[in-house]
Amino acid sequence: MRLRRCAIVLVEPRERFDFAFDIILEGGSGMQSTRDWVALAAHLREPVVLGVEEIAPLGAISPSEWIERAEADARCGNALVEVLLEKELLIGDDARHIAARERDEQIRATHWHPYTATVQAFGRWHGVSSGEQVRSIGIESVADLVERLGEPPPHFHDRVKAEDRIPLENPEPTSIDDVLRRRATCRNYDTTRMLPRAMMSRILHRVFGAQAIQPVTNDVAILKKTSPSAGGLHPTEAYLLIQHVDGLASGLYHYHVGDHALEPLRIVDAAAAHALAMQFLAHQDWFATAHVIVILAPRFRRSFWKYREHAKVYRAVTLDVGHLSQTLQISATEFGLGAFVTAAINEVDIEQAFDLDAMHESPLAVCGFGWRAPVRERMEFDPLHAVWPKKLG
Repeated sequence: MRLRRCAIVLVEPRERFDFAFDIILEGGSGMQSTRDWVALAAHLREPVVLGVEEIAPLGAISPSEWIERAEADARCGNALVEVLLEKELLIGDDARHIAARERDEQIRATHWHPYTATVQAFGRWHGVSSGEQVRSIGIESVADLVERLGEPPPHFHDRVKAEDRIPLENPEPTSIDDVLRRRATCRNYDTTRMLPRAMMSRILHRVFGAQAIQPVTNDVAILKKTSPSAGGLHPTEAYLLIQHVDGLASGLYHYHVGDHALEPLRIVDAAAAHALAMQFLAHQDWFATAHVIVILAPRFRRSFWKYREHAKVYRAVTLDVGHLSQTLQISATEFGLGAFVTAAINEVDIEQAFDLDAMHESPLAVCGFGWRAPVRERMEFDPLHAVWPKKLG
């Protein structure tokens, strides 16, 4: 058998604290610390605890060159090599290690940068209920945050004295200024009112659709979209959870950019759709009733094809998602709808529902839109009173 080290692994000294009653009996705080060496390997998705003696072999064996098992044993010792093979930090080319090898080779083929691969693999949520946590600690407003956390850094960042600033002319507002002033994150949706399918179609086409297709070769084309994208690659896919749209069954869909069409993936009843929304949105129930929920999931390999092992490409992909979310919110606002965007999502649960591989295609944010409710039951930040008129008296 031949072997090599996995493509990406970072080793972290990690400290954890545990409660120990006997420490209290001895007059201590009751907390004891334990320090471990932890390996973060992108193809494993879970941290692996290492013994101190297991760290050096990871540096002694190449991630790119296959060597015979006998040579690895001679360098590091048979017992250590076997332990690291069991932990799948060393990859064998025999049938016993095929599953780990296939996952590792997928990481290599996608051309991840080591740092951003680690962020992607270990920064995702599964089964988190952030909405319930917010409610349980009694934070309902900015005032609650200030009371609990103290004052934040100031809004206005001064770099020179006030008298040294150069005043600028106040601009004349245009129609797009009016739309932007009316954009306010919606936390109140009218579930009794169905969203017209044509309106949803118009938003999807404007935000995600190909406005023009320019062939480059027989198999390659450049797309024109309404939002910018690094390298013109537009890697972000739109997966939909539809709940209240005329003529469409509730369930999971994929938006096909080239055909401007929906691809049904799983049809469910209304209760199951709402349960999925709550799961996807980490139980932020103020968003979960939106008529259309849009999962923004980049196909990393499309961007990494050009920007291979590039330290900045993951940042560019996150910008891509941000551009799309803003275009969606502006479009929804223009059509008189409410919209939201959030990064507090259960990525792992979404991946499982849509059958996505986290290191190839994964959600970075979730948006939604629909009819705003006629009555504001949940707080919405609207200081301009552009959405909710100021009450008199």
